Amino acid sequence: MEKANNTDKFNNPMHQIDDWEENLIERYPDPSLEKKEKEEFRNYVDSERVETVREFYRINHTYQTYDFVCEKEKEFLKFDRKEMSLWEAVDFLNTLVDDSDPDIDLDQFQHLLQTSEAIRADGHPDWFVLTGFLHDIGKVLCLFGEPQWAVVGDTFPVGCKFSDKIVYPEFFAANPDSTNEKYNTKYGVYSPNCGLDKVKMSWGHDEYLYQILKDHLPEPALYMIRYHSFYSQHRENAYTHLMTEHDIEMFEWVKKFNPYDLYTKAPVKPDSKALRPYYEELVAKYLPATLKF
Repeated sequence: MEKANNTDKFNNPMHQIDDWEENLIERYPDPSLEKKEKEEFRNYVDSERVETVREFYRINHTYQTYDFVCEKEKEFLKFDRKEMSLWEAVDFLNTLVDDSDPDIDLDQFQHLLQTSEAIRADGHPDWFVLTGFLHDIGKVLCLFGEPQWAVVGDTFPVGCKFSDKIVYPEFFAANPDSTNEKYNTKYGVYSPNCGLDKVKMSWGHDEYLYQILKDHLPEPALYMIRYHSFYSQHRENAYTHLMTEHDIEMFEWVKKFNPYDLYTKAPVKPDSKALRPYYEELVAKYLPATLKF
């Protein structure tokens, strides 16, 4: 019994996938927003969320190595798991709803609509709206058997020294790359300002979805998708030494997207039935009839 419990903890150290997102809001509060009453947030016991998120990052930082990322790229970037339309992918992702959540029962379609509708309300281009709607679709990795620590969480470069600006940096002490001379220097396997397209990021839903959509969306949208969880850079500027001037320019789009991702979650259900025709037309404008996952 104890072994089974340890295995379950290893696979899912967070009680639900939204724990990470709630933790982000706590770490990166929006000073322009009025402080919300505790009752307005999802009803978690604070100490419990802190501990589950810490355990999540302990595992994530221990096992997200350069070799691990290479293995996952070989495993999943063959795109041989499932071929489906985006709408089939959304329906598939809806099965990820956590029934243990006592406060909000939004399915993934409604959750995505909260982000995209906030973007649309501010008058941004339709591809930006679509990006808000698509950005978490890569979480289907959980439904292909991937543990949450290899799907969500802050992302960071592997193959070079782990920055102390990454959340819970102390947990990298258990990562074998930290003592590998090939990977534990400032540049590691990279060169100064080599460009982020040459840098391997920790494995998760961001990189996976980017690889699926890279031939279909404008470049700023692809940067938003690929790097929206790269907080140690777009909040802390910890890896500018690996970036080109073009990367830095494109990261202005990532920073523009981030508040919509963090601060549009609310327990009010969007009218998904009324909104679906608009999004069906928008998806058809940019994406093929089916995508390979």
